[in-house]
Parts: sequence; structure tokens; C-alpha cells
Amino acid sequence: MKSICGVEGVTAAGMKEGRYGLALVAASGTAAAVFTSNQVKAAPLILMKERLERGALDGIIVNSGCANAYTGEKGIQDAALMSGIGADAFRTDPDKVGVASTGIIGRYLDLDIIGRQAKLVAPRLSRSPDAEIEAARAIMTTDLVEKHALVRGDGFSVGGICKGSGMIAPSMGTMIALLYTDAEVTAPGLRQALRLAARRSFNQVVVDGDMSTNDIAFCTATGEAGRVPRAAFRSTLEECARSLAIQIARDGEGATKLIEMVVRGARTEKGASRIARTVVGSPLLKTAVYGEDPNWGRVLAAAGRAGVEFDPDQVSLFIGSGEERTPLLGDGKIVADLARAKLAMKGKEVRFELDLGQGKREATAWGCDLTEKYIEINGRYTT
Repeated sequence: MKSICGVEGVTAAGMKEGRYGLALVAASGTAAAVFTSNQVKAAPLILMKERLERGALDGIIVNSGCANAYTGEKGIQDAALMSGIGADAFRTDPDKVGVASTGIIGRYLDLDIIGRQAKLVAPRLSRSPDAEIEAARAIMTTDLVEKHALVRGDGFSVGGICKGSGMIAPSMGTMIALLYTDAEVTAPGLRQALRLAARRSFNQVVVDGDMSTNDIAFCTATGEAGRVPRAAFRSTLEECARSLAIQIARDGEGATKLIEMVVRGARTEKGASRIARTVVGSPLLKTAVYGEDPNWGRVLAAAGRAGVEFDPDQVSLFIGSGEERTPLLGDGKIVADLARAKLAMKGKEVRFELDLGQGKREATAWGCDLTEKYIEINGRYTT
């Protein structure tokens, strides 16, 4: 099993017809979600913020092709009707169904398509790898690959699928994540764990700096594996979310390279996170990585405008990892071997490490290079 169908108590299925797709994932248990911080929130998120106060779900229905965002009262009514379609598929009450949508903003759902697809998908709900792949592909928009993760804990598992490729910025990106665990977790405990995991994973990804209206990450705990230590569950959930976040960055629209930015030696994790996100979000750095130009000054300049105090004369900066790790700055002194640094930019992954020399906290952010293909994808997105 790749991910969610490797978790006890979870079945999935999906289908895709051109732009329009539908995924169904059935799992009963305590549930929580985190949402975009964009003030313009899609109708499904408005509905889910209210429903998830109950802390339980029996299944989630997701459509692609229409975001159902900025659609007013009709959009909220349509999201509720869509939950009813899901309820029929899961044989439960609509208020126990999670709803998410992704696609073009400002257009209304075609409930006839969603209803027809649900009737075709529901009979195929299963724990098979093929069913999970169908579900992951159903929610894709500009994604080039489906995204899965499965992490085994001590006697329990956490798995997830997600979509996301463009309009990706902290808090969160145009992403939908469906996470599942067979651990037994209370609803308040699940909310706390998910918020922490999202802060260290999904909220640390920057593809283009645009924040979506539709971001939502669900987590459902079926309880099939019984109670587990809180710390073990939190670390396993974070590892799963981190894997999905990296897959989003790697599959950024038009991307050819993954960028990883590690910030160490910070006074606070919050400060380290902010610097790391600012660097991976810099268009100047993104284009330099695309051109394999070791213009390390762009890392330092972006770090300096992140709004976090540090002493530039104390920092150390490296590019690469392992045997390819190359120093660029050492305690504020230039030590760059540009020829060796350029070699470190040749692969599919480019890693920078900035040590502020001021504390013991650290954080990592992920992004991708910025290419001509990004403009091609987004210049005619609706036409």
C-alpha cells in the first residue's frame, strides 16, 4: 500500500474525466482540519469550519475542476448538497462528511457531474493500491504526479494523499491533503497535532508566493490500532505531512529543481521558519537556481529582509549536502569556491544551509525553481 489504504479502516476510490474529477475516501473516527488563512475562503471551508467542531467524520468527498470559491450563499448551499452526495455514498449523515473542492475560482459546482461520478466511484471503494491511485489522481489539477505518503509507527500508521503544484505559499498553498491514522486520538489531541505538523510542513512550502482560497488538510483517526504515546503519534504525523509537503514543492508548476533551505543557529523556531520561507520564496533565488548560477548573495539578501534580527557578520552559509557540501560564507567571511558551488546546483535538488550563529533553534522550508513553464501554465489557466 502506498499510503492511506495502508491505514486500517480506510477505503478509497476516484475517477477523472478531463478537468473534472471526484475522490471518495471512507473512514470513520475523530477528525480535525487546518485551513488557509486567506480572508477569501471557498465555500467548502466555510462549511467545514462549522462541521468539524463536532470532531468526527465518516468520509470525505473531493472534486476537482471547480473551486466553488467566491460563490456566495449558493456556493455554501452547493457544498452542503455535495456533502449529501457523499453521505449517500458513505451511507451516513451529511454532517459527518468532509467536503473539499479545487479548480477555478468564481464558478459554481456542476452537481449533476459530481452526483453522477459519485455513483460510479462509490461501488469501487476499497483498500487496493489501484483505488488509492485513482483517488489521488482524481483531485489533481496542474499536478504532474499523484502524491502519497505512508509512515509506520510502533504498532500504528499514518498515511496521506494530497494535491498541490501552483498557488503555493505559507498558510497554506493550493493544496488539499487527506491524512489518516489508525491510532486512537481524541479530537482535541488530533487538532493540536495537526496544527503543529502543518506549521512545520505544509506552511513551509513556497512555489510562487500566492495564497489559495481552498487550502484544507484533513486528518481522521480511525482508532483501529488503539492508543499510542502522544509524542510518537505527533512525530509520525509530522513525518508524513513533511513527505507530502516536499512532494508538492518538487512538483511545483514548471519546476525542474527542488530547493531546500535549512536555517540553523536561530534564537527561535519561528524566526528560523520565517527566514527559510522568505529565502525559498525569493524570485531572484528561484531564477538563479533554475539557471544554476551560484549567486549566493541572493540567499543572504532574502534572509535579511525576512524581518528577523541577526548579525550578518556571524553567519555561515553552505550549498549542497554530504560530500558535495560547499562553504560559501564562514563566520561572516567569504570563502566561496564558485566553481564547486555551481556543481552543487546541477542536480534535481539544491540545498542551502544558513547558520545564524545566535541560538539552537532551526527550521526548514522547501520550494522550487522558477521557469518559463510557470508562465505558460498560468498565463492561460482559465482559457
